[in-house]
Amino acid sequence: MELDPVDQILGQWQRERPDLDVSPMGIIGRMGRLAKHLERAIQKTFSDFGLTAGEFDVLATLRRSGEPYQLSPTALFHTLMVSSGTMTHRLDRLEQADLVRRTPDPSDRRGTLIMLTNAGLTLIEKAVEAHVANEHRLLSVLEAPEREALILLLRKLLVSFEE
Repeated sequence: MELDPVDQILGQWQRERPDLDVSPMGIIGRMGRLAKHLERAIQKTFSDFGLTAGEFDVLATLRRSGEPYQLSPTALFHTLMVSSGTMTHRLDRLEQADLVRRTPDPSDRRGTLIMLTNAGLTLIEKAVEAHVANEHRLLSVLEAPEREALILLLRKLLVSFEE
């Protein structure tokens, strides 16, 4: 089995503090390092489309909401788990790029809806295809049974935080 940089760190702790069970450091350390590698590789794909990860998330959330591809700003920032200020900044940039449009909410005269423009829909269709292909590439080192096992384990861990 090939060793990784986290193995060196664990070995150092084992040498210096053999009384501590540092095995959680191995799991969490690897997850953290992987997250950084994955974020860089994923952002590269988004950059190819002139998007940040946050902007991609907004466009993708609108797209997967189904026709007419619109949501309230509140629904968007709750779905994406960001502050209203962060959401406003993202929406301003996307609106300036003509990828989304703010429209009055017909069911609430004080409300606004965020809607994908035709340009936004075209862009997110291409970007999401490239993103999914990139994710397949990033996970290609794992066999199908390994991916399924990883899905189950990660879901179990995530649910423990989000309950």
